[in-house]
Amino acid sequence: MSTRSASFDDNRTLQLEPQQSERPLPTSDEKADPYLVSFDPDDPANPQNWSSAKKWFLTMAGGVLVLNATFASSAPAGVAEQMLVEFNLSREVATLMISLFVAGYCVGPLLWGPLSEEFGRRPVFIVSFFVYTGFQVGMALSKNTASLLVFRFLGGVFAACPLTNSGAIISDIWDAKTRGKAMAIFTVAPFAGPALGPTVAGYISVAGVTWRWLFWVLTMFAGACWILIVVGIPETYKPILLVQKAKKMRKETGDDNYYAPMERETKTVTQQIENVLARPFKILVQEPMLIASTAYMSFVYGCLYLLFEAYPIVFTQGHGFNAGASGLMFLPIMLGGVTAVTLYLLIWNPLYEKEAARVAPAPVAPEFRLHMTMYAAPLYAASFFWFGWTSSPSISFWAPMMAGYVMGFGISWLFVGFFNYLIDTYLMIAASALAANTVVRSLFGAVFPLFATQMYEALGAPWASSLLGFLALLMVPIPFVFIKWGHLLREKSKFAPTKVLPPAQTKESDSSSV
Repeated sequence: MSTRSASFDDNRTLQLEPQQSERPLPTSDEKADPYLVSFDPDDPANPQNWSSAKKWFLTMAGGVLVLNATFASSAPAGVAEQMLVEFNLSREVATLMISLFVAGYCVGPLLWGPLSEEFGRRPVFIVSFFVYTGFQVGMALSKNTASLLVFRFLGGVFAACPLTNSGAIISDIWDAKTRGKAMAIFTVAPFAGPALGPTVAGYISVAGVTWRWLFWVLTMFAGACWILIVVGIPETYKPILLVQKAKKMRKETGDDNYYAPMERETKTVTQQIENVLARPFKILVQEPMLIASTAYMSFVYGCLYLLFEAYPIVFTQGHGFNAGASGLMFLPIMLGGVTAVTLYLLIWNPLYEKEAARVAPAPVAPEFRLHMTMYAAPLYAASFFWFGWTSSPSISFWAPMMAGYVMGFGISWLFVGFFNYLIDTYLMIAASALAANTVVRSLFGAVFPLFATQMYEALGAPWASSLLGFLALLMVPIPFVFIKWGHLLREKSKFAPTKVLPPAQTKESDSSSV
């Protein structure tokens, strides 16, 4: 088995380690063995030959599944007060309902990606979402604190399936030229979900109904997504489709010699465990580029979930908003992400295509992906100072609310830039690099909310936010260092196959670059 991750890629196919992901798929002209099954050039069974309408439907469906998972991660923040009263919870235990769900993201990616490459995307989606829906029912019917916490953690494990496999579906169906645009649009969902969760939950609380209705709503949403999977999402993983084609040919011809590449693969249990669990972390501890990128992205991700504790302090306690209005304050984070993705499509994607044409036939240096982060990094740090020092009730709520817009903008560009940088740097082992990044990042997302309330109450919103801003400032040089000396780091890397690429062009050396 193997770990699979997919992210933004404009002009180049996401190349992953052969035993991890894209198994060789020879064309009919290339294969020497007449019994080796492959796709014909215009084979309708090949997902990349499907119509654009079908591909966009699957892209949007994958986005809805991610929206479901991330929406559920933050939603309890809007009904926390009701649950505190009913179960006599401490604030820390109530926060665990968010943290444990995100902690499930640490486990899920190590399961669902590899399983989807052994059994296919579709069956893994069907099983995981069915179980995930059941855990939402369990939350709605819970009678004690222990059941709440256990169901939230297990729900997070099963909800993590679309976080890895929805991106993999997009990688399956789009070619390298168009995949970047599809993934950029698709990435709105991870930012929209956490912002929408507290808003919907807050208005459920304000409506006067029990908190259990939130989880019934989540159950209905998850159930609708499960039906969408069963009815509308076919198998897209090419090696599995070739196995199905080989079985069909054996049945139709009566000749058992036909076979798919996947049917001849053999792996020991030790190899499977090493590929899935050990290798990502072996790479992480030996790669300064991956360590620094993971530390930065994990800090940003942790701060995103920390806001679900900080915002109620500023807007509910400080400005006196009810739970519904306080939830609305998260929406600018989503809108900032939407704006960032739009500008990525309008500015950075064309610039990358221009750079690819300039250096062809050589690939673009990975550091070129980080130029957008040179703007995003200081903007992200500034947003915390903006939020903190405008959080006083004597200042209009519009000021700290709009800081969230800048924050969401910075988060989006940082993630797009660093994800693409890691993929372009590590190429065939990008799956392992991103698997380690995902696990560490999810761990930060689970831990940060646990100390947020105490930090904001002890330091006050201005200085607590400033502390985060100063930490973000310490990380601002990371993309600048990579752009300046990244090619030297790649030369010394044990794992990066892009050592021979030159450093990225800069404004000073090439006016066509940013």
